[in-house]
Amino acid sequence: MTDRRRTRSSGPVEHSEGVSPSKRKSSGRGKAAATRYATGEEEKSTNSSSQATSHAMEAINIAQWLEENQKAFLPPVCNKLMHSAGQLKIMYVGGPNERRDYHIEEGEELFYMVKGDMCLKIIEKGLAKDVPIKEGEMFLLPSRIPHSPQRAENTIGLVIERERLPTETDGLRFFCDDGVTTLYQEWFYCTDLGTQLVPVIERFKASDAFKSRKPSQDYTQDDAPVKVDIKTAVVPPFSLQQWLARHASDIKSSGSAQLLGKGEFQISVFGPGNDQITSNGHETFLWQLEGDSTVSSGSGSCVLHKDDSLLLPDSSDVTYTVKREEGCLQMVVWMDQQANK
Repeated sequence: MTDRRRTRSSGPVEHSEGVSPSKRKSSGRGKAAATRYATGEEEKSTNSSSQATSHAMEAINIAQWLEENQKAFLPPVCNKLMHSAGQLKIMYVGGPNERRDYHIEEGEELFYMVKGDMCLKIIEKGLAKDVPIKEGEMFLLPSRIPHSPQRAENTIGLVIERERLPTETDGLRFFCDDGVTTLYQEWFYCTDLGTQLVPVIERFKASDAFKSRKPSQDYTQDDAPVKVDIKTAVVPPFSLQQWLARHASDIKSSGSAQLLGKGEFQISVFGPGNDQITSNGHETFLWQLEGDSTVSSGSGSCVLHKDDSLLLPDSSDVTYTVKREEGCLQMVVWMDQQANK
């Protein structure tokens, strides 16, 4: 039967693309610190994980954070988490990397290429397919679709996923030379895929399947705790700037436009105006695309400028007021983890 080694932990989920995720903290020092706090004071460290026990707001300038952590995007690490303490796992991934394993998870993943292009290999409707994601493009990977990110040198991409529910299982599959027949697979509860990936690869290389290039007779492809999606055709990647241009009139007239909203990811882009956010049951990620905004709560306020980001914790007892100035474009991201159940 399938090897279903299962480990559980309360630790954060590291992204599947890195085999040794970095634990270093950004220094946060310099002429313009990457993290600005509601108090206006610089802290000694830009520990970017939002703390569930505090409502303090921390704005992170993405461009400077990437510059400060540029070594983390080189081999052998190639990725760094910006936020990991709560529901949302927000990370940036570099290259180069080449992977033979395909990851299967029960949640959706969002990809956005900040610098350079990448190729996401997937199994769509039972067939191998390459999904090129170019610089400036966004791509939503649906739940339960096997995928294998391939990244080139001098590239950086944003990836957003969520923490696993207690009942969810992740899988890693290796395929035969035909690209679709399962050669080897393992299933586990994902707590830190960056460290969990290496032992799976080692066991695969020590297996008879690796040596013979023939599937094990001990299991069939149907012997899996997660039903892989074999019906969904993925929506092609799209240019974020082109989407913004097409929906500029909607944002101006209605105040916002929905970018994604049919599955777990709920993403809208807001223009000038005021509204309130109550993060009841989920975290909320704000990305300031253009202009300025101010986010306020009972504990203080935080000003966001272009290319700043802010993670609002899951706090049913806190309401945030967002004031978006003229010329503002702000992306608001949250995930409904029950949407695909």
